[in-house]
Amino acid sequence: MEKYMVAGSGLSGVSAVKMLVKKGYQVLLFDTRVCENDVVKQEKGAELIEKIFDGQEAKADEKELLTIEFSSGSLLNMAYFEERNIDICVMSPGIPQESILEEEVRNGMKIIGEVELAYRFSKGSLAAITGTNGKTTTTALVGEIFKVWKGRAFVVGNIGTPYTSEALNTTDDSYTVAEISSFMLETTDRFHPHVSSILNITPDHLNRHKTMECYIQMKKNITKRQTMEDTCVLNYGDDVLHEFGEILIKEKKCQVLYFSSDVVLKDGLYYLDDCIYLAENGKSTLLMNVNEMNLIGIHNYENVMAAIGISMRMGVPMDVILSTVKSFKAVEHRIEYVDTVKGVKYYNDSKGTNPDAAIRAIKAMKSPTVLIGGGYDKGSDYADWIKSFDGKVKKLILIGATREKIAEECECQGFYDFEFADTFEEAFAKAADTAEEGENVLLSPACASWGMFDNFEQRGNVFKQLVRDLK
Repeated sequence: MEKYMVAGSGLSGVSAVKMLVKKGYQVLLFDTRVCENDVVKQEKGAELIEKIFDGQEAKADEKELLTIEFSSGSLLNMAYFEERNIDICVMSPGIPQESILEEEVRNGMKIIGEVELAYRFSKGSLAAITGTNGKTTTTALVGEIFKVWKGRAFVVGNIGTPYTSEALNTTDDSYTVAEISSFMLETTDRFHPHVSSILNITPDHLNRHKTMECYIQMKKNITKRQTMEDTCVLNYGDDVLHEFGEILIKEKKCQVLYFSSDVVLKDGLYYLDDCIYLAENGKSTLLMNVNEMNLIGIHNYENVMAAIGISMRMGVPMDVILSTVKSFKAVEHRIEYVDTVKGVKYYNDSKGTNPDAAIRAIKAMKSPTVLIGGGYDKGSDYADWIKSFDGKVKKLILIGATREKIAEECECQGFYDFEFADTFEEAFAKAADTAEEGENVLLSPACASWGMFDNFEQRGNVFKQLVRDLK
């Protein structure tokens, strides 16, 4: 039986270990955090055992299957793996693939990711969604559609639930929808969704992928194993994806279903004059008016069209799809209305972690807006984000590592209504003091949260608590 090493003890790493031990595999959990002495190692190891076995007493045979080792620095050399007889290394998404050299792959050890591992143990029908923005909303909506249709569905991946935590619960007739990031797509091999979707591609994570070409290729990997029995749902208005779709069609890699928010399609889903239509063989059918649903903004209309297309191709009846779309509410931290205090509306878009996502949030605002932006630097260009302010952003409050970089770009673009804050709380206080009745305060940072927060969820929750504290 193969021996696994799981690299990384975050949520997905612990979940992967848990699944493998349950299946009877020997597992080495490798953690790169620095441990000063044996006592600290034992304490860290005990914490991980607690997570893996959910605080319950582990069976003796299960304990024997698990080894935990700590090391500072990078992911060791080939001799390390050979000494421990590692057959498969499961990389957590947060660890760059180049941490293990190609030479080591050639020496026989396979490198896969947590998503790939989960797929190998899962059953049933799978829809997988990627893209720079809109993944979480679209995944959550498709998951809700599946639940209404079948009574149960598995919603996994980058949305917050590791795929490995549900893989063993899937059956031949179950339905799974997975939000898949570019990091996850670095380490897929057999991963084969019945329906895939790439929602859009704009610059993001270039600190990890280095070039747009590499980032784009990672997104395209979602179709790598698809066949003409499968479908890829693509954004017609995205030049990269339009071209990719034509290649998929020409080379008969898989079926393609387009959606568009700015072109009337002869085949596919399109938005026109507040309505969503389905076109088949040149004949259009009105599906719904967007004012019938709770989501706002063109970007959400695109997310909805993608969700409709995915669900259609997974076999869901249209009446189930549309009724679910109409009742669906925005996911937490994505242009989430929090409250109105003294006539000012507060919106939490903490998930707007790149300029394109933040542009979408600004476009969704209907009145003058005080914007909180800045954070960890992912190597993004902020020019288009600042151009999108277009008289709508009354003032920009800047925080985090990117604040000077963004301020310089503001001046280049002729926008001078910005100021710095040293803490998130200070930024919020300044925004609340600046906004007047009938205006908005929007948290949409265009940057990741790291450095000030553990993740975007924590950042959004702090924002919401600060809003509640105003009352």
